[in-house]
Amino acid sequence: MKTLKIIKIGGNIIDNDDALSSFIKDFSTIKGPKILVHGGGKLATKLATQMNIPVTMIEGRRITDSDTLDIITMVYAGKINKNIVAQLQANNCNSIGFSGADGNTIVSNKRPTEPIDYGFAGDVKQVNTETLDILLQHNITPVFCAITHDKNGQLLNTNADTIASELAIGFASIYKTELYYCFEKNGVLEDVNNDDSVIENINTESYQTLIKNGIIYEGMLPKLNNCFYAINHNVEKVCIGKSEMLFNTNTKHTTITK
Repeated sequence: MKTLKIIKIGGNIIDNDDALSSFIKDFSTIKGPKILVHGGGKLATKLATQMNIPVTMIEGRRITDSDTLDIITMVYAGKINKNIVAQLQANNCNSIGFSGADGNTIVSNKRPTEPIDYGFAGDVKQVNTETLDILLQHNITPVFCAITHDKNGQLLNTNADTIASELAIGFASIYKTELYYCFEKNGVLEDVNNDDSVIENINTESYQTLIKNGIIYEGMLPKLNNCFYAINHNVEKVCIGKSEMLFNTNTKHTTITK
C-alpha cells in the first residue's frame, strides 16, 4: 500500500511571500502522492476591513455571514489557492486547486445555530476520494482551500485543520495516510514560552494528562482533537511542527500516536 502525505499549512506561511515561496520549492521535491491543504491567513480580514464589512470572531473562529462568505470564497478559493497552484507549476509540481464543491470532493452540513450561530460554517459529512485518486495516480497534486459545500448549492466555510484530517481519514482505506500540520511552533510545547520544550510524542493517555495539568489548552485543543480523531480512524501517523519537519528528519516536532 502506497503512502499518501496530507500536509496543512497556515497563515504563518501564507502571509509571508518568502516563506511561502521557500515552502513550495521544498514541497515540490516530496516524492510520491501528496495533497496540500491551506488556511486563509490574514488576507480575508484585511479585505473585509477595506470593504467596511465587520469581522466577528468567537473563540478564534470567524462568524461567516453572507458578505464574509463572499470575501473568503474570493480570497481562499481564488487568490490564495491559485497563487499556490501557479507557484507549484513553476516548480514542476503539477497541481489542481480544489474547494470541496469541485468534483463533489467534500460535502458538509451547515453548523447548527445553537449554542453559537457561526453563520455559513460547515462541518464535514462526507469525503469522496474517487476523483482525487485518479489525479494522484497521474502524479497531480490536489491543493485544497478551506471551503466545502452542502450538495444543495451552498458553499460553507470549513476549518482547514478539519479538512486535512477528514481527507486523511477518507483515503486511509486505500493508502497509508500521514497527516502533517505545519504551523509557527516547533511542535506541542511543554512551556509555551520555550520553543525548545517540544513534547516529541503524545498518545491518548498522555494527552489526557497534559490537558488535566493545563499544559494543553485553548487554541491547541481543537488542533489536537483533530489529530486524535484522525489517529482513531486509521490514519497511520500525525505530526505537528514547523514545515522543516517534512524535509529534515532531525527537526524536532510532535508525533501523535494511539
